[in-house]
Amino acid sequence: MSEHLTEPLSGPISERVLTTEAGAPVADNQNSAQAGVGGPLLIQDQYLLEKLARFNRERIPERVVHARGSGAYGFFEVTDDVSAFTRAHFLGGLGRRTEVFLRFSTVAGNLGASDAVRDPRGFALKFYTEEGNYDLVGNNTPVFFIKDPLKFPDFIHSQKRDPFTGITEAENVWDFWSHSPEATHPVTWLFGDRGIPASYRHMNGYGSHTYQWVNTAGEAFWVKYHFKTNQGVRSLTNDQAAEIAGGDADSHQRDLHQAIERGVFPSWTLHVQVMPAADAARYRFNPFDLTKVWPHADYPLIKVGRLVLDRNPENVFAEVEQAAFSPNNFVPGIGPSPDKMLQGRLFAYADAHRYRLGVNHTQLAVNAPHAATARNHGRDGAMAANAGGRAKNYEPNSFGGPYETGQALGAPLAVTGFTGTHETPAHVKDDDFVQAGELYRLMSDEEKARLIANLAGSLGQVTRDDIVDRVLPHFHAADPDYGRRLAEAVREIRESDG
Repeated sequence: MSEHLTEPLSGPISERVLTTEAGAPVADNQNSAQAGVGGPLLIQDQYLLEKLARFNRERIPERVVHARGSGAYGFFEVTDDVSAFTRAHFLGGLGRRTEVFLRFSTVAGNLGASDAVRDPRGFALKFYTEEGNYDLVGNNTPVFFIKDPLKFPDFIHSQKRDPFTGITEAENVWDFWSHSPEATHPVTWLFGDRGIPASYRHMNGYGSHTYQWVNTAGEAFWVKYHFKTNQGVRSLTNDQAAEIAGGDADSHQRDLHQAIERGVFPSWTLHVQVMPAADAARYRFNPFDLTKVWPHADYPLIKVGRLVLDRNPENVFAEVEQAAFSPNNFVPGIGPSPDKMLQGRLFAYADAHRYRLGVNHTQLAVNAPHAATARNHGRDGAMAANAGGRAKNYEPNSFGGPYETGQALGAPLAVTGFTGTHETPAHVKDDDFVQAGELYRLMSDEEKARLIANLAGSLGQVTRDDIVDRVLPHFHAADPDYGRRLAEAVREIRESDG
């Protein structure tokens, strides 16, 4: 039985009173209005219609990728001087703190999928800086499966549910990879020990792409971001993950939320690798290739600061589901690189948010800049909470409106004429297999055994011989022992299955 409050018929309404969306008090939330006892419902019951209509519209389109996510607020604190490399204000000055919002996610799963699965993890970080929002959109792996954005929709389609069976098919997954030799290195990462993090707190984060930093002198540098977890890296085996996923699909969300609630604040130490801009042309492989890492022996890690998460969102839908990150949100001193995947994402991410959330999604609290109210001449659109007031909506104008600075955020990128053909690689080790082999040889015997078992368990599900025969040479090219052991393991699985 609902509690009934005695309220005056007019005047201010108590905060405990249930209201319609227009703010009027609701008299009865248990019974619809009827035309007599047992009669039809009345269209005049506007509260019933409002409630049902609103319920029908509660869901918005889920993200095509990174749909399953968790998030938290915190801060980033500068602990080491990197002013020689960037003029970004939030990275200058020891002890300077900037509020952040971090969204973790799986990549392939739908909104209701399990957390404990073998899948890359998103690591999307929004810095609410004094010069506007800076979004760093990365993963828990330093590499990705393709190097050209033209292939991205096809890659994701191969990893999602098959249009006929409605199931994620190993055939599709490996068919795409068999046609994409550049995936050999990231596949080795994914099926290695770190492929299933024990929690979001126990994994590293990477910017993955190469970005540009520019200092006060106008000198440009290429950088890669590495967030090293201070909790230590912990991962799950296939068996452990299956048990956890079967018992608690929300394992990573629960772990993150409860840790912060009890005051155990997860943290990461940010390091960067810095390459002088002039080094890129003569480096032994393309430094803007997202399928490759920069060896630390060439460009050592430089410590920058610490990231701490210390506050849970008040509402998951408003702040996690509607959080929008775009790698084209830069601040002075930081810019893009010629990384082809990054260039594609500069458009695709912002476009996805305009579709999912609307053109005014940047006015939502989780996405709005903290530095100042955004000042531009964008107008109107659905859900425009800030439509610009009386200010003129054009520029230049003679009425004191916002004006351009004439100062680029980063340094210009060099371009060459397009010939209409694929360019010949200018880097002596620019192939798809070298780094996969190097990663394999870094592993211990036990790590190699688990990698082979994980790969064979997945590839062994493929029934088409042409797909298996096409992809196995990729692992042979990476390392002969790697290819031989995987081929033997796959053959044993397929023979045992008849």
